[in-house]
Amino acid sequence: MSADKMATTASANGAGPVNEGKDTLSSEDLSELLAAGTKEVHEKAENTQFVKDFLKGRIRKELFKLGAVALYYTYTAMEEEIERNKDHPHFAPLYFPTELHRREALARDLEYFYGPDWQSEVSCSPAAQRYVDRIHEVGQEDPVLLVSHAYTRYMGDLSGGQVLKKVAQRAMKLPPTGEGLEFYTFDGIHSTKEFKQLYRSRMNVLVLDGDTKKRLVAEAVKAFQFNMEVFDELEEIGKTIQEDVLDAGMPVHGATGGDISKCPYYSAKMAAAGGSEYACQLAMAVLRHPTGQVLCAALAAALAGFAAWYLM
Repeated sequence: MSADKMATTASANGAGPVNEGKDTLSSEDLSELLAAGTKEVHEKAENTQFVKDFLKGRIRKELFKLGAVALYYTYTAMEEEIERNKDHPHFAPLYFPTELHRREALARDLEYFYGPDWQSEVSCSPAAQRYVDRIHEVGQEDPVLLVSHAYTRYMGDLSGGQVLKKVAQRAMKLPPTGEGLEFYTFDGIHSTKEFKQLYRSRMNVLVLDGDTKKRLVAEAVKAFQFNMEVFDELEEIGKTIQEDVLDAGMPVHGATGGDISKCPYYSAKMAAAGGSEYACQLAMAVLRHPTGQVLCAALAAALAGFAAWYLM
């Protein structure tokens, strides 16, 4: 789908006309300010133990299910507030329910994992509830800050979602038809790159003063912090669960004889940063571990995707 066609769709959703042709970013563009202002906390989020294990394909199914539950409550709150504020001048241009909304997809995932009575099986955790409460607060009292929450969640999902889907699908041996992973599938978006460009351009033409932009950056930092609290909570829960780790077949740091440089994940990260030596290590790791070829490639792509986040 071209950017022009998506712009037409968004206009039909009540977003109204905006300048879609702005490709040159400036230091005053909201997308640039958000990327720069959240860089540090974004890196911290990537380095939580839960996320690191996920990227290495070491996934505990029970924790994955609980993570999906937390996401369900988070997106339910966010999309309720988006619907409430879909005509607000500071959010209307970013209203893309068909393309972005995740609540129904998450409901289908939870039905797959918990069965038809899943709603009686799940509840909102304390960390997720704090996140939910904040989303409702800004939606009802300061709707412009919804931009920060939508940007943090939806753009992150689009940037690395397909890679994470493949990692989870392989590690948990889920059906290739996508059951249990519909959260990561955006059927309404045919070109992720074009859609992110469109979304960024719409953010950048919102009429906002400097103080509001600063508040949006601060709120985006809070959004990352709420996500990290959920990750940390899952990690603590994991310590109480007696369950074998579902491993996608790649060695972890502890299996490399204490030499972190031998870890394929570490090599992938260094290769993404431009180190040819580590790119060679990554290639060697693939050759030594044929069962992990797809995952290793996925990790490299994931890291490149996270790096690309800052260029959005």
